[in-house]
Amino acid sequence: MRKVSVFGATGSVGVSTLDLLGRRDDIAVVALTGGRNVALLASQAIAHKAELAVTAFDDCYEPLKAALAGTGIRVAAGTQAVVEAAHRPADWMMSAIVGAAGLAPGFAALAQGRTVALANKESLVTAGPLLLAEARSHGATILPVDSEHSAVFQALAGEDIAAVETVTLTASGGGLRDWPMERLAQATPDDAGKHPNWDMGQRITIDSASMFNKAMEVIEAHEFFGLAPGQIAVLIHPQSLVHALVAFRDGAVMGHLGAPDMRHPIGYALNWPQRGELPVARLNLAQAGRLDFAEPDLTRYPALALAWQVMRTGGAAGAVFNAAKEVALDHFIARKIGFLDMAPLVEDTLSAFAARADITQTPRSLAEVLAIDTEARALAGEAAQARHRAAPA
Repeated sequence: MRKVSVFGATGSVGVSTLDLLGRRDDIAVVALTGGRNVALLASQAIAHKAELAVTAFDDCYEPLKAALAGTGIRVAAGTQAVVEAAHRPADWMMSAIVGAAGLAPGFAALAQGRTVALANKESLVTAGPLLLAEARSHGATILPVDSEHSAVFQALAGEDIAAVETVTLTASGGGLRDWPMERLAQATPDDAGKHPNWDMGQRITIDSASMFNKAMEVIEAHEFFGLAPGQIAVLIHPQSLVHALVAFRDGAVMGHLGAPDMRHPIGYALNWPQRGELPVARLNLAQAGRLDFAEPDLTRYPALALAWQVMRTGGAAGAVFNAAKEVALDHFIARKIGFLDMAPLVEDTLSAFAARADITQTPRSLAEVLAIDTEARALAGEAAQARHRAAPA
């Protein structure tokens, strides 16, 4: 019986992961972790007969305990409890906690020599070299779960990375892709939180509209595949059927196509190194009719330009970028800054951090990454407050 744990079980990736796990009888669920959606976490734990259910929030302990009373399922709460859950014996872990909160559990799982299916973008963006070194030192395996990186990973199977000329990640353009530029300043969180192709949570969907998610994915590709900044490109592809393209030095281009369903990359990571049958729609190109591509406008999507700045800078820039991006998103969702204020806020934070410390210095430990994260959040908060005060009443 294969033992698995799902971190971030109540998010969209976690729900899709459990949908696949629930279709198999050769898997035992060790631990499930979630946030404040206690009712869903409890129902998941019961349905999948988990050994342990953990909420990241201390004040959710009693409701979770009450919901699981009499089931025999252990209950815990708090960020340290989430990390401790990652130490429990398991063969495979889904790392789908959103944000920097996913760093410590991921590192803990790698230290046990696990296979980690990585859906937490922040891990590679903030601590890529450390994460990969941790996996190597413990004989652990990291499998990409973002649809784009899974696509590249699959296209590179059996290939020499040295033969790659460019890797192109595709982007839907988000829910605001057809809005005129002059209207974007008035976009609300509700407007940006509607995705034309994917069913995701609010934060990821807004990141899709601003292209911050694609900026993160560009940095991830740079770190995970060891690609130079000039080897990575992005194309707007509204249909979301082509997930990535890999061009080789002999002129060949390998593309990965499939229906926009996160159960495909999740299932690939779950079944790897084999392929297993998955309950996903089969692609019908005749029915699709057309595949459109366009170069992204960096004036419209300034977050993308920042990704290449971060890659060229290296060092702590990824950690600062991610922290500032999360703060900017928080303030946008709270309607304290506008949609078009987010990228300038992140750029201001990168500059402010560089003025205080050597941003090109690579963090040497997870503790250093988390310290940089804390400092960058404070700087981003100050920048957000300044923008809020300067905004017209």
